[in-house]
Amino acid sequence: MLPTDAASARRVAGTYDTPEADAERVRARSLLAADPGERILLVGTGPGHLLAELATACGPGVQGVDPDPVMVTLARRRCGPAAVVEQRALGGPRSLPDGPFDAVACLQVLEFLTDTRAAVAELFRVLRPGGRLLVLDTDWTSLHWPGHGQDRHRRVRDAWCTTMPRPRLPHELGPLLRAAGFADEWAERATMRGPASTGYGAELREMVADAAPGRCGLTRAEVAALADGVAACADEPFSVDRWFLGARRPGGTRA
Repeated sequence: MLPTDAASARRVAGTYDTPEADAERVRARSLLAADPGERILLVGTGPGHLLAELATACGPGVQGVDPDPVMVTLARRRCGPAAVVEQRALGGPRSLPDGPFDAVACLQVLEFLTDTRAAVAELFRVLRPGGRLLVLDTDWTSLHWPGHGQDRHRRVRDAWCTTMPRPRLPHELGPLLRAAGFADEWAERATMRGPASTGYGAELREMVADAAPGRCGLTRAEVAALADGVAACADEPFSVDRWFLGARRPGGTRA
């Protein structure tokens, strides 16, 4: 869910400090395979953890954008002068810095956009020939919580899925990449799994509990009962499938 106010933005920012998010960033850096001196654009900086790491690895050619002013403030504070951070929302033509960039990472962004086709075309535009795209998004229909009342769990999951335009974006992205002109596409499932009552699981549980009441016929009491039941599961794991997806703009060579 995209932040709707400063409080929700800070709650989303809190998920970046969890062990699950740390492990995910390690994999993202490995897949992006950025070299020193490359120009890198990170679309969806969040509070700037990955952006700061890329700036350290690559140098002054790293830029980041995020539509949320709280995230931009946090990312600028974390990165200092090492990276340029702008408040921008990925959308249609000219919504991103012109580049051209050697690589673009677009993390947990596309699933929240209504015009995904235009957004993918814009990602293509700002890459140089031969440039690399790395996308990370979630198949929210795979979200599983431990505990009793699995029918209610599924209803809450379905309600959560209505908070975004494309809750199954990883399974829909391939044709959009090809239509935009990308080549050599690939996909890697990266299941996020961890304790339901701590870390990312706890943060996600609270975000879902805030968003689900009133959707799909769910009452606040039903959602609260699920949240309490999941919290009581302690170290029993939740899981959700995220997917890394990549492609290349044809032409050019990597230096």
